Amino acid sequence: MTTGTFAPRPGAAPLPRMVLAQGLMEARLLLRNGEQLVLALVVPILLLVAGALAPGLSLGAQPRIDVLAPGVIALAVMSTAFTSLAIATAFERRYGVLKRLGASPLPRTGLLAGKVLAVLLVQALQLLLIVPVAWLLGWRPAVDATGIAAAVLMIVAGTSAFGALGLLMAGTLRAEATLAAANLVYLLLVAGGATLVPVEAYPAPIQPVVALLPSGALAEGLRHALGVEAGLAWGGIGIALGILAAWAVLAAVATARTFRWE
Repeated sequence: MTTGTFAPRPGAAPLPRMVLAQGLMEARLLLRNGEQLVLALVVPILLLVAGALAPGLSLGAQPRIDVLAPGVIALAVMSTAFTSLAIATAFERRYGVLKRLGASPLPRTGLLAGKVLAVLLVQALQLLLIVPVAWLLGWRPAVDATGIAAAVLMIVAGTSAFGALGLLMAGTLRAEATLAAANLVYLLLVAGGATLVPVEAYPAPIQPVVALLPSGALAEGLRHALGVEAGLAWGGIGIALGILAAWAVLAAVATARTFRWE
């Protein structure tokens, strides 16, 4: 065979390349969906600006922006890793997309890895928008490389927990029910999940319950990691990571047992 002659090489591409292609496609589809784009990017920023500028609003002893900024980051993680992922996956299951992808060279683990990659890409975009806006509103966290690493660890743990919960919902409910339930849970956690207000702002009897919610654990963990005072509150971060890990493991086990691909 001479140099330059076409030589067919049938077979699947390497798994990392397939996962990357799937993740980029999933991210593009999510960002092209107007409803999900508003949920992932517009709503968190609007809540951040409105909460920081609203007159007479008190969120405790700390300045409002110091409470709101980590909470809005947690809200952004929840909107993408839970609500958007659950809705998109549920409708893919309804229209047979998951079934067809399951018959492709991309293994199911690769499909899930691609979805996780898409979520992480969208979250990176969310952070690129939220952090500068919070900075313009006066947020000045006293963090170093260790604090940033702790915050990234919290975001990864939160993504794992909410992603597993989103897939659990998408794999067990009908698409329309997932659409309604995911949005309802999102609104309930915005209102009462310690995202926009700290746990200590809730009535004392329900504070332990709120702290055990994945939204409350993620937001409080980020507040500890991105605090305005020097030094990390490792105790609070550790507790939050433990709660999120428990949610992630329980939801992942339930998803593995109940998820229906068609």
